[in-house]
Amino acid sequence: MREITPLTSSDCFTIFARVKSEFDFPLHSHEELELNFILNAKGAKRVVGDHIAEIDDVELVLVGSNLPHVWQTHKCKSKEIREITIQFHKDLFDEKFLRRNQLSFIRNMLERSAKGILFSKQTIEQITPRLLVLNQKHGFDSVLELMSILHDLSISRNMHTLSDATFNNAEFSYNSRRIRKAVDYMNQNFQKSITLTEVAKLTNMTDVSFSRFFRARTGITFMDSLLEMRLGHASRLLIDTTQSVSEVAYNCGFNNISNFNRLFKKKKGCTPKEFRENYSYGSRVFI
Repeated sequence: MREITPLTSSDCFTIFARVKSEFDFPLHSHEELELNFILNAKGAKRVVGDHIAEIDDVELVLVGSNLPHVWQTHKCKSKEIREITIQFHKDLFDEKFLRRNQLSFIRNMLERSAKGILFSKQTIEQITPRLLVLNQKHGFDSVLELMSILHDLSISRNMHTLSDATFNNAEFSYNSRRIRKAVDYMNQNFQKSITLTEVAKLTNMTDVSFSRFFRARTGITFMDSLLEMRLGHASRLLIDTTQSVSEVAYNCGFNNISNFNRLFKKKKGCTPKEFRENYSYGSRVFI
């Protein structure tokens, strides 16, 4: 299942912290990178790409963009599993920025994350206190702290690559001025009715040419991209606000509540109401 995360283009990253009695999320992937910290879950099963293994009582894994992954309860008997999930955009760090000498270790780590990275217990012990308080920091300080954590992880010893093969889907490419212009317009106007024709005009292309160009560069159609964008915003509103499901639907460009419910369930595997209930425990912070 492809997860449409609530992280929007206006956020740098999101932290989701919770205590639970079992793992109940299905095998999934998403465009964002994910740093997942799990405590007190000995005997649970980790699946990352083609890697499957039981985990110990503590672990920290960096999952790359579009890499399928899941944690399953399996043999875990704990009723107080603690989990902290940090998701950030794959383009949070500009490519030219990552090419600087001082960022070489982070760049290499992010590249390796395409197969999933498991960090050593010693590294986890050093990083854990900082992960536990990261959601208490605000604004630019929190971004600096995340960068610092990623840097310390990138120079740590005994990190282990999990998957033997890269399972990434086609990556969403912004290496085009026209694609960037179209995506920016979609992000700014997703609440309104948007047609292929008006976006194609922004790029000085015909409807047919733009449609083919967009799919070739992004791997998905224009309409699928717009739908995912709207559902991503809807997911965040369901978690981050008390708006009703119908209000969320209309505020994200869906004019028909039944259609919104159907599309949401098709993409997320649950209804908007069920999605909100699943995330009702724990706390999520957007930076």
